[in-house]
Amino acid sequence: QVQVVESGGGSVQAGGSLRLSCTVSNSFGNVAYMAWYRQAPGNERELVASITSGGSTNYVDSVKARFTISMDNAKWTMYLHMNTLEPEDTGVYYCYSQVDVRGTRYNYWGQGTQVTVSS
Repeated sequence: QVQVVESGGGSVQAGGSLRLSCTVSNSFGNVAYMAWYRQAPGNERELVASITSGGSTNYVDSVKARFTISMDNAKWTMYLHMNTLEPEDTGVYYCYSQVDVRGTRYNYWGQGTQVTVSS
């Protein structure tokens, strides 16, 4: 079975920092790709940052200079270090993972963690 556990959300003032964590526990495959998505009320869910097991990363333009994504392959734990947070960063952040099983990828989502940034 696969279990996705997120943590690190909270409320901060603009300019503050948070670190989100997501651990994917599985016993049948390798986590090949992980990503953070976020969604604000009334808005579509958007991709914020992603990382592969090989360390390749991508960021949405609005967070490139402020967020850092990383992954600990030994524990299948993904982190999102968020610095200089802005009110526009407010939303529910979701952990997404793709587990590779003999070349086939299966998708798993976390329940989401709330990030609120006040001006």
